[in-house]
Amino acid sequence: MDQIKIGRFIAECRKKNGLTQMQLAEKLNITDRAISKWETGKAMPDSSIMLELCNILKISVNDLLSGEVIAMDNYNEKLEQNLIEALKQKEEADKRLLSMEIVIGVLSCLILFTLIFAASFIKMEDWLRILLITIGIISFIIGMFFGLKIEQTAGYYQCAKCGHRYVPKFSSVFWAMHINRTRYMKCPKCGKKSWQKKVISKE
Repeated sequence: MDQIKIGRFIAECRKKNGLTQMQLAEKLNITDRAISKWETGKAMPDSSIMLELCNILKISVNDLLSGEVIAMDNYNEKLEQNLIEALKQKEEADKRLLSMEIVIGVLSCLILFTLIFAASFIKMEDWLRILLITIGIISFIIGMFFGLKIEQTAGYYQCAKCGHRYVPKFSSVFWAMHINRTRYMKCPKCGKKSWQKKVISKE
């Protein structure tokens, strides 16, 4: 998707409907700075307000994602292109998130081990030693929580029994036995437990 083209299209539709950036922002309960970012191609509207934005601008979501009003004879073809492009962008975002999970895990471990090492081998008051270890443990727990949340939501898990790909609940991922990103979980489709691998694409 061409964000610059989409941004210009949003600006054009806004002006056509006689709205300033501030007025459009007020209707969507967001800041006019967000509207400015859309119109300059620096950001895209969030999916949670995309439908409301389209209703205000009197366009379809397909028009918005195409950056132009789509003729009916070309509508389905353009819709398919937009869906494929959206899936590609999600896959790229998921890959970046999973890379970030590794960075978060490594940093959390480094902080924990560094603070424990400092508390063990550097001369200091007992209260400071306890404080350092506590900070290290809390940092590690927070890091692991965010890393696990990323692993749960980025991409999909694939059932080894039926091949179904899905996003599990956080509790399922949290309690599951695992080897790296492969987890032993129950498939919501076939109901069988298996070692399920993390995959990026839905199909």
